[in-house]
Amino acid sequence: MLVSPKQFSVNQDKKQLKKDYQQTPRPMGVFLIRNNTSDKVLVGTSLDLPGIINRHKFQLDAGVHPNKALQADWNEFGAANFAFEIVDELTPRAGETIDYRAELEALEDLWLERLQPFNERGYNSPKLSREEKLRRIAAKTRNE
Repeated sequence: MLVSPKQFSVNQDKKQLKKDYQQTPRPMGVFLIRNNTSDKVLVGTSLDLPGIINRHKFQLDAGVHPNKALQADWNEFGAANFAFEIVDELTPRAGETIDYRAELEALEDLWLERLQPFNERGYNSPKLSREEKLRRIAAKTRNE
């Protein structure tokens, strides 16, 4: 099969665009899924905000979201009554080795403390304390 110079140029352009896209840092930070009817929220973080928002939308539309309360409200009120918001964004710093996951966890803790999105106010579960995590690990180890 012969490739014309024009086809070759188009393929090279596509390859370069794909490479540029893959090397572009993804927006990372804290996001909310807000129920506009009840004002309940789910707070989350991700190293790839567009990706995680797409994932949540897909799971909710498919009826398979792991947060059962959020899924039930989505089914009851419909997608039009929910908003996806980016509330805090981290900017990558070139040339430095940074643990962005730790920074995101700290940001998430701040937003959880600020919004208190638990029980009737939201869809998050309170985070376990370090001591509670250790107790659960010890209990699990004893039962194995």
